[in-house]
Amino acid sequence: MLSELANRVFNRAIEDYHQFDEIDYPIANPYPAQVLEHLLYLKCWIDTVQWHMEDVVRNPNIDSKEGLYWKRRIDKQNQLRTDTVEFIDSYFLDKYKNITLLPNATINTESPAWAIDRLSILCLKIYHMREEAVRRTATELHRNESNNKLTILLAQQKDLSTSIDELIDDIEHGKKYMKVYKQMKMYNDPNLNPILYKQ
Repeated sequence: MLSELANRVFNRAIEDYHQFDEIDYPIANPYPAQVLEHLLYLKCWIDTVQWHMEDVVRNPNIDSKEGLYWKRRIDKQNQLRTDTVEFIDSYFLDKYKNITLLPNATINTESPAWAIDRLSILCLKIYHMREEAVRRTATELHRNESNNKLTILLAQQKDLSTSIDELIDDIEHGKKYMKVYKQMKMYNDPNLNPILYKQ
């Protein structure tokens, strides 16, 4: 099952990152470049790094210049995240290019990779909520509330995993087909952002 593979790889990436817990620590992807696991690990590593960048920039005492520095880094990281999602979709497009569609085949509301993107973020939420649920410096109320939220996140992970597996099964059997649109983020393009091209 794809979701089982993805969750396992995501959890490994998160655990590997937190061995050092440094935003600029170099990635050491344990999977060969030609397999899906490589892209999944890369995707979750990017998400994990961005998660911690988002923590830093929300410091209410951050200097404005430093805040701008982190905001720009987050923008670059988000573009990298989007590019990696599109690489994952390219993998699936190639894998299922010869599937014969059923006459009543339909398109899904999102591509497999964008659903996988949500699963990666969900694994991060679960990891950090689990930390909060056992944090000794927090109040018992905080730990209990965090544990209740963790229960909901785990249910969400189960549901999303099931939905991803059902989507892949439908694609494999010609019930659904993939149609991928590039994100075309205009604010990052110097030819499309008026603030940039008017300079």
